[in-house]
Amino acid sequence: MSLFTSFRYLVALHQHKHFGRAAEACHITQPALSNAIRALEAEFGTAIVKRGRSFQSFTPEGERIFATAQRVLHEQELLQQDLKSAADHPVGTLTLGAVPSVMPIAARFSGVLQGHHPGLSLVLLSMSSPDIEAGLESLSVDMALGYTDRLKTRAAKIMTIDQYTERYFLLRRAAKPAGKGLRIVERPMSWEAASRLTLCLLTPEMHNRTIVDAAFKQAGVTVKPVIETNSILTLGLTVLVGEVSSILPGALVGVLRGYSELEAVPLSAPEVLTPIGFMYSFNDRPSHALRAALNMASDSMWLQQVVSYAGLLQSEVPGGRIASRPPKFV
Repeated sequence: MSLFTSFRYLVALHQHKHFGRAAEACHITQPALSNAIRALEAEFGTAIVKRGRSFQSFTPEGERIFATAQRVLHEQELLQQDLKSAADHPVGTLTLGAVPSVMPIAARFSGVLQGHHPGLSLVLLSMSSPDIEAGLESLSVDMALGYTDRLKTRAAKIMTIDQYTERYFLLRRAAKPAGKGLRIVERPMSWEAASRLTLCLLTPEMHNRTIVDAAFKQAGVTVKPVIETNSILTLGLTVLVGEVSSILPGALVGVLRGYSELEAVPLSAPEVLTPIGFMYSFNDRPSHALRAALNMASDSMWLQQVVSYAGLLQSEVPGGRIASRPPKFV
């Protein structure tokens, strides 16, 4: 078995924190994965995994070996892309993470990117903000779409490309279904008025819920939702089939535009504007796949699509955010 293969097994175990799930992800048996890890332990002369009746964690030495494995696999991918790619025809794998609330935009980006560059294989993962930041630092994620304002307190060299400003809407059942899909009400509703409704919100550990709670606090109120969920899909479905309302960012409202039973009301007082952007770890020699993705993320035609599908109320990119994009990678 090659060292590269063993390192991939190690990375899968670190990701899944479970021998069985890691083995399934690698399409091998659990004994085969366990034997590969034991072979690595023999190779390096140290324990990598703290073992009990089940997986517990990596040892300190195991964490160091894992970090090295990530770098080795990253360098291997860079070399393979260099050997296989030609000018304007990148070949390779790109792992893209996205927070749940921006998945509609991330999915569209992935589809458009792969359409422009058929040699790319994309892996799109729904991830929490902390997992995205850790993934960018460990090189397990090449690029991510999420809340760029969270990075102000981090020392890591994570670069950003602004995409759009997230705005928030109250989603409710319409008193009278519209004939052409979901209606966006022109007159805004205050966050204080929204707090008096029966609400379904995300669970407290999700960053989007933190933003919503902060808006209610700024409005001088607190809320106790009747339904909490960590599923973005559930927010829309509970409104569609139940007697509750919810609060969604514009990108998710855009996904629900086909439902004439629903209407979205922009929220104000306070006006909450959250910057959304792509993030990537600084690297003076990005892979061919990452270079192609960064170039598209900065392209004016793509940014126009973002405005169309992010659920914004204006027709141009807000705040002149296009001007802050980095130079084109060549």
